[in-house]
Amino acid sequence: MLARAGIGSRREIETWVKNGRLSINGQTAMLGDKITLRDKVRLDGELLRISKTITNRIRILAYHKPAGEVCTRNDEKGRTTVFAALPGIRNGKWISIGRLDLNTSGLLLFTNNGDLANRLMHPSYEIEREYAVRVLGEVGKTVLNKLLSGVELEDGMARFDSIHDGGGRGSNHWYHVVIREGRNREIRRIWESQGIMVSRLIRVRFGSLRLSRGLQPGHYEELDQIAVNKFLQATGFRN
Repeated sequence: MLARAGIGSRREIETWVKNGRLSINGQTAMLGDKITLRDKVRLDGELLRISKTITNRIRILAYHKPAGEVCTRNDEKGRTTVFAALPGIRNGKWISIGRLDLNTSGLLLFTNNGDLANRLMHPSYEIEREYAVRVLGEVGKTVLNKLLSGVELEDGMARFDSIHDGGGRGSNHWYHVVIREGRNREIRRIWESQGIMVSRLIRVRFGSLRLSRGLQPGHYEELDQIAVNKFLQATGFRN
Protein backbone atom coordinates (compact mmCIF):
# COMPACT_ATOMS: atom_id res chain seq x y z
CA MET A 1 0.00 0.00 0.00
CA LEU A 2 2.83 2.40 0.82
CA ALA A 3 4.47 1.67 -2.53
CA ARG A 4 1.21 2.26 -4.41
CA ALA A 5 0.76 5.54 -2.55
CA GLY A 6 4.13 6.69 -3.89
CA ILE A 7 5.78 6.81 -0.47
CA GLY A 8 8.72 4.88 -1.90
CA SER A 9 9.69 1.77 -3.82
CA ARG A 10 9.18 -1.66 -2.23
CA ARG A 11 12.93 -2.08 -1.80
CA GLU A 12 13.27 1.32 -0.16
CA ILE A 13 10.34 0.71 2.20
CA GLU A 14 11.67 -2.72 3.21
CA THR A 15 14.94 -1.04 4.17
CA TRP A 16 13.04 1.43 6.36
CA VAL A 17 11.28 -1.46 8.10
CA LYS A 18 14.54 -3.35 8.69
CA ASN A 19 16.09 -0.17 10.15
CA GLY A 20 13.14 0.38 12.50
CA ARG A 21 12.12 3.68 10.90
CA LEU A 22 8.47 2.77 10.28
CA SER A 23 5.76 2.43 12.91
CA ILE A 24 2.12 1.31 12.69
CA ASN A 25 -0.25 2.73 15.31
CA GLY A 26 2.69 3.41 17.59
CA GLN A 27 4.33 -0.02 17.20
CA THR A 28 7.55 -0.62 15.27
CA ALA A 29 6.66 -2.13 11.90
CA MET A 30 7.87 -5.60 10.94
CA LEU A 31 8.26 -7.16 7.50
CA GLY A 32 4.97 -8.84 6.60
CA ASP A 33 2.77 -6.47 8.64
CA LYS A 34 -0.47 -5.45 6.92
CA ILE A 35 -2.05 -2.01 7.00
CA THR A 36 -5.30 -0.37 5.99
CA LEU A 37 -6.20 3.23 5.25
CA ARG A 38 -7.38 3.54 8.87
CA ASP A 39 -3.95 2.78 10.35
CA LYS A 40 -1.57 5.54 11.41
CA VAL A 41 1.77 4.86 9.76
CA ARG A 42 4.78 7.01 10.59
CA LEU A 43 8.24 7.31 9.05
CA ASP A 44 10.83 8.64 11.52
CA GLY A 45 7.89 9.84 13.61
CA GLU A 46 6.22 11.77 10.79
CA LEU A 47 2.68 10.71 9.89
CA LEU A 48 2.32 9.44 6.32
CA ARG A 49 -0.87 10.53 4.57
CA ILE A 50 -2.16 7.75 2.35
CA SER A 51 -5.04 8.66 0.06
CA LYS A 52 -7.25 6.00 -1.53
CA THR A 53 -7.49 8.16 -4.65
CA ILE A 54 -3.72 8.40 -4.92
CA THR A 55 -3.22 4.65 -4.51
CA ASN A 56 -5.54 3.90 -7.43
CA ARG A 57 -4.29 6.43 -9.95
CA ILE A 58 -0.91 5.80 -11.53
CA ARG A 59 0.91 8.86 -12.82
CA ILE A 60 4.00 8.83 -15.02
CA LEU A 61 6.32 11.68 -15.95
CA ALA A 62 8.76 11.63 -18.86
CA TYR A 63 11.76 13.85 -18.06
CA HIS A 64 14.56 14.86 -20.42
CA LYS A 65 17.57 14.65 -18.13
CA PRO A 66 20.47 16.92 -19.08
CA ALA A 67 24.04 15.80 -18.57
CA GLY A 68 25.37 17.09 -15.26
CA GLU A 69 22.29 16.39 -13.14
CA VAL A 70 22.36 13.70 -10.47
CA CYS A 71 19.56 11.19 -9.81
CA THR A 72 19.44 11.61 -6.02
CA ARG A 73 16.96 13.76 -4.09
CA ASN A 74 19.74 15.63 -2.30
CA ASP A 75 23.37 15.98 -3.29
CA GLU A 76 26.08 16.63 -0.73
CA LYS A 77 28.14 18.44 -3.39
CA GLY A 78 25.32 20.84 -4.16
CA ARG A 79 24.79 19.63 -7.72
CA THR A 80 21.40 19.99 -9.39
CA THR A 81 19.21 16.91 -8.99
CA VAL A 82 16.65 15.58 -11.44
CA PHE A 83 13.93 16.11 -8.82
CA ALA A 84 14.40 19.89 -8.78
CA ALA A 85 12.45 20.44 -12.01
CA LEU A 86 9.55 18.09 -11.22
CA PRO A 87 6.07 19.34 -10.23
CA GLY A 88 4.80 19.06 -6.68
CA ILE A 89 2.77 16.02 -5.72
CA ARG A 90 0.29 15.58 -2.87
CA ASN A 91 0.31 12.64 -0.46
CA GLY A 92 3.33 10.93 -1.96
CA LYS A 93 6.48 11.58 -3.93
CA TRP A 94 7.93 11.03 -7.37
CA ILE A 95 9.95 7.82 -7.66
CA SER A 96 12.55 7.56 -10.41
CA ILE A 97 12.35 4.41 -12.51
CA GLY A 98 16.04 3.58 -12.56
CA ARG A 99 18.83 6.10 -12.92
CA LEU A 100 21.07 7.74 -15.48
CA ASP A 101 24.73 8.49 -14.83
CA LEU A 102 25.89 12.05 -14.23
CA ASN A 103 27.16 12.48 -17.80
CA THR A 104 24.29 10.60 -19.46
CA SER A 105 21.27 12.50 -20.76
CA GLY A 106 17.90 11.49 -22.16
CA LEU A 107 14.67 9.85 -21.09
CA LEU A 108 14.13 9.31 -17.36
CA LEU A 109 10.73 8.16 -16.10
CA PHE A 110 9.10 8.99 -12.77
CA THR A 111 5.97 7.54 -11.19
CA ASN A 112 3.96 7.91 -8.01
CA ASN A 113 3.52 4.13 -7.81
CA GLY A 114 6.23 2.19 -6.01
CA ASP A 115 5.01 -1.19 -7.27
CA LEU A 116 5.36 -0.04 -10.87
CA ALA A 117 8.81 1.42 -10.24
CA ASN A 118 9.95 -1.82 -8.58
CA ARG A 119 8.68 -3.95 -11.46
CA LEU A 120 10.30 -1.84 -14.17
CA MET A 121 13.64 -1.72 -12.36
CA HIS A 122 13.77 -5.43 -11.55
CA PRO A 123 16.20 -7.22 -13.91
CA SER A 124 13.93 -10.27 -14.24
CA TYR A 125 11.45 -8.29 -16.35
CA GLU A 126 14.16 -7.36 -18.89
CA ILE A 127 12.67 -4.03 -19.96
CA GLU A 128 14.43 -2.75 -23.09
CA ARG A 129 16.45 0.47 -22.90
CA GLU A 130 17.68 2.08 -26.10
CA TYR A 131 20.59 4.52 -26.19
CA ALA A 132 22.20 6.71 -28.81
CA VAL A 133 25.98 6.41 -28.38
CA ARG A 134 28.62 8.69 -29.92
CA VAL A 135 32.13 7.30 -30.28
CA LEU A 136 35.31 8.34 -32.07
CA GLY A 137 35.38 6.79 -35.53
CA GLU A 138 33.51 3.94 -37.15
CA VAL A 139 33.77 0.58 -35.38
CA GLY A 140 34.63 -2.58 -37.31
CA LYS A 141 32.22 -5.51 -37.67
CA THR A 142 34.45 -7.83 -35.65
CA VAL A 143 34.23 -5.57 -32.60
CA LEU A 144 30.49 -4.98 -33.07
CA ASN A 145 29.90 -8.74 -33.19
CA LYS A 146 31.87 -9.14 -29.99
CA LEU A 147 29.70 -6.53 -28.27
CA LEU A 148 26.65 -8.52 -29.34
CA SER A 149 28.01 -11.92 -28.29
CA GLY A 150 29.21 -10.68 -24.90
CA VAL A 151 32.25 -9.25 -23.11
CA GLU A 152 33.59 -9.91 -19.63
CA LEU A 153 33.22 -7.03 -17.16
CA GLU A 154 34.29 -6.91 -13.53
CA ASP A 155 30.72 -7.74 -12.47
CA GLY A 156 30.05 -10.45 -15.04
CA MET A 157 29.29 -10.92 -18.72
CA ALA A 158 27.43 -8.18 -20.57
CA ARG A 159 26.26 -7.61 -24.12
CA PHE A 160 24.01 -5.50 -26.32
CA ASP A 161 20.79 -7.02 -27.66
CA SER A 162 21.18 -5.04 -30.88
CA ILE A 163 23.42 -2.41 -32.47
CA HIS A 164 22.39 -0.15 -35.34
CA ASP A 165 24.68 2.22 -37.20
CA GLY A 166 23.47 5.81 -36.80
CA GLY A 167 26.03 7.41 -39.11
CA GLY A 168 27.95 10.56 -38.31
CA ARG A 169 30.16 13.36 -39.55
CA GLY A 170 33.90 13.70 -39.32
CA SER A 171 35.48 11.70 -36.53
CA ASN A 172 32.22 11.31 -34.58
CA HIS A 173 30.09 8.26 -35.22
CA TRP A 174 26.72 7.31 -33.72
CA TYR A 175 25.32 3.90 -32.85
CA HIS A 176 21.97 2.92 -31.36
CA VAL A 177 22.21 0.08 -28.86
CA VAL A 178 19.54 -1.84 -26.96
CA ILE A 179 20.14 -3.40 -23.56
CA ARG A 180 17.87 -5.05 -20.98
CA GLU A 181 19.91 -4.44 -17.85
CA GLY A 182 20.63 -1.40 -15.73
CA ARG A 183 24.03 -2.01 -14.17
CA ASN A 184 26.14 1.00 -13.20
CA ARG A 185 27.80 2.59 -16.29
CA GLU A 186 27.20 -0.67 -18.13
CA ILE A 187 26.95 0.74 -21.64
CA ARG A 188 30.11 2.82 -21.30
CA ARG A 189 31.96 -0.13 -19.77
CA ILE A 190 30.95 -2.47 -22.60
CA TRP A 191 32.41 -0.11 -25.19
CA GLU A 192 35.46 0.63 -23.04
CA SER A 193 36.20 -3.12 -22.81
CA GLN A 194 37.19 -2.85 -26.48
CA GLY A 195 39.20 0.35 -26.03
CA ILE A 196 36.41 2.54 -27.39
CA MET A 197 35.56 5.71 -25.46
CA VAL A 198 32.01 7.06 -25.42
CA SER A 199 31.88 10.84 -25.83
CA ARG A 200 28.10 11.17 -25.55
CA LEU A 201 25.33 8.91 -24.31
CA ILE A 202 21.59 9.59 -24.62
CA ARG A 203 18.75 7.31 -23.57
CA VAL A 204 16.11 7.58 -26.28
CA ARG A 205 13.69 4.84 -25.23
CA PHE A 206 12.55 2.98 -22.13
CA GLY A 207 10.28 0.04 -22.91
CA SER A 208 7.62 1.31 -25.30
CA LEU A 209 8.16 4.99 -24.41
CA ARG A 210 10.41 7.14 -26.60
CA LEU A 211 12.01 10.47 -25.81
CA SER A 212 9.83 13.10 -27.46
CA ARG A 213 11.72 15.28 -29.94
CA GLY A 214 9.91 18.34 -28.64
CA LEU A 215 10.85 17.70 -25.00
CA GLN A 216 13.77 19.98 -24.19
CA PRO A 217 16.51 19.06 -21.67
CA GLY A 218 15.49 19.97 -18.13
CA HIS A 219 11.77 19.73 -18.93
CA TYR A 220 9.13 17.08 -18.27
CA GLU A 221 5.76 16.07 -19.62
CA GLU A 222 3.10 14.00 -17.87
CA LEU A 223 1.59 11.11 -19.80
CA ASP A 224 -2.15 11.33 -20.28
CA GLN A 225 -4.30 8.44 -19.10
CA ILE A 226 -4.41 6.81 -22.55
CA ALA A 227 -0.60 6.82 -22.78
CA VAL A 228 -0.31 5.51 -19.20
CA ASN A 229 -2.70 2.65 -19.94
CA LYS A 230 -0.81 1.71 -23.11
CA PHE A 231 2.49 1.70 -21.26
CA LEU A 232 1.12 -0.41 -18.40
CA GLN A 233 -0.34 -2.86 -20.92
CA ALA A 234 2.97 -3.09 -22.77
CA THR A 235 4.82 -3.89 -19.53
CA GLY A 236 2.15 -6.33 -18.32
CA PHE A 237 1.57 -4.34 -15.13
CA ARG A 238 -1.77 -4.60 -13.32
CA ASN A 239 -2.62 -2.11 -10.62
